[in-house]
Amino acid sequence: MRSLLFVPGDSQKKLEKALTSGADALLIDLEDSVDLNAKEEARRITSEFVAEHRSKSERPRLYVRVNGLTTGMIDADLDGIMKAAPDGIVLPKTIGGADVAHLGAKLAVREAEFGLEDGGTRILAIATENAAGVFALGTFAGASHRLMGLAWGGEDLSADLGAETNRDENGVYTDPYRLVRSLTLLGAAAAGVDAIDTVFTNFRDMEGLAAECRAARRDGFVAKMAIHPAQVPVINEAFTPSVEAIERARAVIEAFKANPGAGVVGVDGEMLDRPHLLRAERLLKRAG
Repeated sequence: MRSLLFVPGDSQKKLEKALTSGADALLIDLEDSVDLNAKEEARRITSEFVAEHRSKSERPRLYVRVNGLTTGMIDADLDGIMKAAPDGIVLPKTIGGADVAHLGAKLAVREAEFGLEDGGTRILAIATENAAGVFALGTFAGASHRLMGLAWGGEDLSADLGAETNRDENGVYTDPYRLVRSLTLLGAAAAGVDAIDTVFTNFRDMEGLAAECRAARRDGFVAKMAIHPAQVPVINEAFTPSVEAIERARAVIEAFKANPGAGVVGVDGEMLDRPHLLRAERLLKRAG
């Protein structure tokens, strides 16, 4: 996945429009974008939408962001939408691997109840929306086979910290959020799952979005979340490996295949070792 688009779960019109956005995954929201009084209606709309499109071959992956484990609403969310068999669940305000394991147990019960594949529902954890979650970023390894990625969030975190803003006058994240971004990347690598960059909230600033995407890709993130369909093409372009990058990766892999057992090989006059091979393999995997 390269782009993951948030869509309010209480809007049939926005859900249908999102299908044609080009996003690799829709993150259908039952949490922040849905008013408390509209939660039940959002569950119904979301369940019907997922059920209608789940079996189609040409579609984005369908994930549902539920309300957090401490809200008292997550069980109603899961009861309302799991019968439709979403591809995955987005868990907000996650505090470490224990929360992922807790959600995994809830999913297992409902998969059995609705006759779904055991373990088939994946989990994307938004892991830094409060300070406690930041300190638990090293606990995800082995938490659940369902875990497919870690994302970080700077908006809820700024509220938790009592910050006036999370960016400086140049639009660059301030130090606390740059630290959290880096720790999320490290936590995802330690857990062996995808690192997914947070949203870019200024949906009219495409140049700023593109620059943030390039920086994220450079550092090791494999995808970025979006809050507006117009952001999706920019994200897809940034996270799609170029033809030149793919050819280079293939050359690196072929060089190691031609020299089995070699610790170092030469490609275009450059000496490369095993970390370069791993990077090449990951790039080709992302390229499909």
